[in-house]
Amino acid sequence: MIGMAGKDISSAGSRQLEGIIIKGIGGFYYVECEDGIYECRARGALRGGGARSARITPLAGDRCVITIHNDGIASLDRILERRNFLLRPPLANLDNLFIVVSLCQPQPNALIVDRFISLAEYKGIEPVIVITKLDISDDNGFGDIYRRAGFTVINADYSSENREFLDEIRGIMKDKISAFAGNTGAGKSTLLNALCPGLDRETGETSKKLGRGRHTTRETELFSLESGGKIADTPGFSSFDGEFAEFVYKDELADTFREFADYAPDCRFTGCSHTCEKGCEVLAAVRRGEISKSRHASYVTLYNEVKDIKDWEKNAPRPRR
Repeated sequence: MIGMAGKDISSAGSRQLEGIIIKGIGGFYYVECEDGIYECRARGALRGGGARSARITPLAGDRCVITIHNDGIASLDRILERRNFLLRPPLANLDNLFIVVSLCQPQPNALIVDRFISLAEYKGIEPVIVITKLDISDDNGFGDIYRRAGFTVINADYSSENREFLDEIRGIMKDKISAFAGNTGAGKSTLLNALCPGLDRETGETSKKLGRGRHTTRETELFSLESGGKIADTPGFSSFDGEFAEFVYKDELADTFREFADYAPDCRFTGCSHTCEKGCEVLAAVRRGEISKSRHASYVTLYNEVKDIKDWEKNAPRPRR
């Protein structure tokens, strides 16, 4: 069994432990504690431990309290306060989001990359860009766009004998929970298998007609790295659509484009949308080449998607977690 720092909070007649949920399937949750992994059923009135103690659905990555009863059966009693959570894939307390981008087959899509980054920034998750298929295509400056914006960009060069990029990724992942996202066919499964050989994640072939691959993972599960930290193996983490879509609303969107921060305070008008206004310093920085045109174009697209959403619509019922 894999060790994980956990706190023993036993009471008379039973034993209570703190741990982390590594997987949930069929109504059972597998919780990793200091002394092993326990299969648990969630209590019917399970609640979170935050300021709003609302009913909550357990997710992989949740810190929790379980009880080992006298008959040996374990129950999942309480979810501890989350730092963040995602609806799709269902995952809590994520530290890093590695966005895997292939230079060809499929071609890089800046809007998809920027959409992932925006959501990660909004959730307090650190985005890291990993570029693949360097052996069959040139970078053409794609990685530099994100380096200049202030992100870590890693070239996954499998043709190199030492593969130092794997050590760099492991260093970022150490003692953290990390997930991998990107277009299907970009090389997520290959990268996951290289980082965690015991994972044996099936790699899906890319469809030439659609430019995308088959989804091969069924549920979100956390796997431990020998070097420290956990990988979240996630189902189909490649798009934002349907009823599980998450959006960053217009009044917070600019804050998720970190390179805007040096310019936005100097805009002529309060509440500048940074899309078309005269006196907008963000637009001036784009014209001067200090902010990437493609990054700003993605911002405008995302802004236009949410600009007409009213305040009351933000509070409309959404999938509960």
